[in-house]
Amino acid sequence: MSASIYSNSSFTDTPYGFKLQQVFATPGTFSVTIPAGIRRVYAIAIGGGGSGDGGNSTTAGGGAGGFSVGWTFAVGTVTVGAGGASVVSGAGSAGNSSIYGMVFAAGGGPGNGTGGVGGGAASAGGVSYTGASTGVVGTSSQQGNPYGAGGSTAVSAGGGGGSYSGGLGGGGSGGRGLIGGGGGGGGIFPTLSTFGGNGGDGDFFPGGFGSSGIGPSFGAGGGGGGYLSAGLNAVGKNGGEGGLGGGGGGAGCSGGPSGKGGDGAVLIYY
Repeated sequence: MSASIYSNSSFTDTPYGFKLQQVFATPGTFSVTIPAGIRRVYAIAIGGGGSGDGGNSTTAGGGAGGFSVGWTFAVGTVTVGAGGASVVSGAGSAGNSSIYGMVFAAGGGPGNGTGGVGGGAASAGGVSYTGASTGVVGTSSQQGNPYGAGGSTAVSAGGGGGSYSGGLGGGGSGGRGLIGGGGGGGGIFPTLSTFGGNGGDGDFFPGGFGSSGIGPSFGAGGGGGGYLSAGLNAVGKNGGEGGLGGGGGGAGCSGGPSGKGGDGAVLIYY
């Protein structure tokens, strides 16, 4: 016998009876004031999303930021990770981690030909405190197989793979994430019809659409949906920005900049 938590509205990320008291969604380190007498709080931490990569080769979307929840002792500071910065050429930028007390979430991986990994990836310093699963990256396609593969569904989804230049086709969509969707991979075709992959949807907000058309002015990927806002649509050859709360940035194409990864966030309940 099996059951899905998604079909039961009583399941929630927050403990029963607690209220959301403080939200930090601007990158940086800040002071936190917890009322006297409260020694333990419940927190959600989301790392910054990775940015897509840009340039004229196979470009792909960034991975979603990591997601972590749990009880922690009350502390006086919180760190919110920035999303990966937009790039015009080459590999994207990784997102930065967010932490409050004992609740830690890694940043999403950068797009780099294949889609960026989600923030739960088991790399050095890249595991969310809860050990949440990571999205498998979308692979880039080769000439003769012109469609980049989509990122997989996971807690923190992987970015979509880019497509190889030289024919009709387009980028793979970002993976759908439990929290933040990976950015869609951009297609790169100088003369034929092409499309960028859509950003992956988050649980609460959708990913942005990739751009489509004929010629090198189209084919960038949409940004992935974050925990707190939707991913932005790609515009021409410019990748869409990931949504606030860890959305992966969309890939640029044909010299257009990639989308920035969505900044992380920390939510505190008591």
